[in-house]
Amino acid sequence: MAHRVRVWLNRTYAENVFFIDQLHDNPQGRPVTVHASHTDPDSPVLTAADTAALEPEELSPAGYVEYALDQCRRNAFDVFVPRWHQGVIAAHRAEFEAIGTTLLTPPAEAVTAFEDKDAAYRGAKDAGLPVPPWWRVSGIDGLLAAVDAIEAEGGKACFKPAAGAGGEGFRIITRAPFSLLHLTGYPSSYVPLDLVVQALRDTRRSVDWLVMPRLDEPEVSVDCLTGPDGRARLAVGRTKKGRRRGFTLHPAWVEPARRLVETFALHYLCNVQFRMYRGEPVLLDINTRPAGGLHQLSRCGVNVPWAALRLALGEEPGDLTPERLGADYATVHTPRPVLPRSLPVQRTAAAANAADAAEAAGAAEAAGPQPRTRPAGTAAPADAPMTAVPPALGTTV
Repeated sequence: MAHRVRVWLNRTYAENVFFIDQLHDNPQGRPVTVHASHTDPDSPVLTAADTAALEPEELSPAGYVEYALDQCRRNAFDVFVPRWHQGVIAAHRAEFEAIGTTLLTPPAEAVTAFEDKDAAYRGAKDAGLPVPPWWRVSGIDGLLAAVDAIEAEGGKACFKPAAGAGGEGFRIITRAPFSLLHLTGYPSSYVPLDLVVQALRDTRRSVDWLVMPRLDEPEVSVDCLTGPDGRARLAVGRTKKGRRRGFTLHPAWVEPARRLVETFALHYLCNVQFRMYRGEPVLLDINTRPAGGLHQLSRCGVNVPWAALRLALGEEPGDLTPERLGADYATVHTPRPVLPRSLPVQRTAAAANAADAAEAAGAAEAAGPQPRTRPAGTAAPADAPMTAVPPALGTTV
């Protein structure tokens, strides 16, 4: 029987409960133990995993790498799927491999290249991939020039941070003055241009925004799986238009995504998003991590997290061509369990060793001279406790 595979997901987003479920329910029936860590004790991924612990907060990137190496060394993780500090962790791939842990993440250079959306667009354009027009702006003059250029072409301008994820900071610009229409119904992503200009005038800081035409639906997110050899094994588009969802293998979406992941060495799991501009698909965003909706590909008969794990273990996942695309669908939220608020915080190796040294010094002072039980200068083991996840806990929505 194949050995039990130990996988760690760090500080990931809630939708990855389904990622964990698919690892457990893999088609080979192979035993997998998933460990999840987070700073939020109410994250549902902590309950979806087999073991869980809270991470220490406010570590520097370098400190977090040391913490991660220590956790992999102590717990013999076969595969580490980092979301938090993905780029800096990827830069230390050789150190993780030296202790027997494979990083399921693209190379550091690829992660860094796509953290900046302006650089990502420039790189994609240079590679001959379809991109929309965009302007990088830092203040009022640049913003107004970009908006004027877009509106002169009949478009509607929008902006977003040059670095960010999940649609944070995305706004659509309108010339309509602020009125009660903006205070009815649900909050809107539309913002009057004069209020944006006033906010920029009032601040003493520059901004770092991309301004571009608002792109049309459908939005197509192409989930890609690429081996460490640089060859794409899977590219399937998930279509979105309003509430309606579906799947596509149309070359207009899939082929540019394949070219991008192979050209820029986006190994393992990533997601390439497209929208329409003047009737043609153009690049919207590139995520160097598995998408939150990746589990939806199970409707096509493909377990992508398991296929990615097999690649990380040096195995070939076989033919990943979807056996079906199925009917259109909609997504709904479901309750997931959360843990009691008694989860221990994992200590860093340095903190654990310091605590052990202080405890030992206090005990020695109280008890008087004692024979040594280990060589001077060595620290006691400092295993951070991992809590096994109990069944049937409370639920949250």
